[in-house]
Amino acid sequence: MNGQQKNKEKGFTIIEVVLVLAIAGLIFLMVFIALPALQRNQRDGQRRSDLGRVQSAIQQYQTNNRNRLPSDATLTASPESGTGFIAQYLTAGGDSFSDPDGTAYVFRTGTVGNFDHNIYFTRNAVCDGETLRTGQGAQKIAFQYKLEGGGIACVSN
Repeated sequence: MNGQQKNKEKGFTIIEVVLVLAIAGLIFLMVFIALPALQRNQRDGQRRSDLGRVQSAIQQYQTNNRNRLPSDATLTASPESGTGFIAQYLTAGGDSFSDPDGTAYVFRTGTVGNFDHNIYFTRNAVCDGETLRTGQGAQKIAFQYKLEGGGIACVSN
């Protein structure tokens, strides 16, 4: 029996190597598919937070101005002018008020369309989920933003 010793070499078979590579490839594929969705959700979360800042700023504006809402001209004024709502209530003290991708937010009247970095406001309205209920009083205003991942974020005072 000593003369018939089997020569066993240590190592992996080609099937084992292919199987490990296939599993690693599937893991990388799942990560690269999930990563953009996670990043998009993170940006949408920041956008919702920014709408919360708008809601707080509107309440502060009303406190400072006998419960009046800012005029359309005040809301839509360029932050560079230094006189608009964004300049006085959202970027005061050197804060920035821009989308997570770096594009400046712009207030507009009208209805929410495509994802376009605009925050749309509607007077005499309150939020009801993603939709608006109009005719809610002269001192009510709702803000909507079309999210990148789908859906609409809405806040009102």
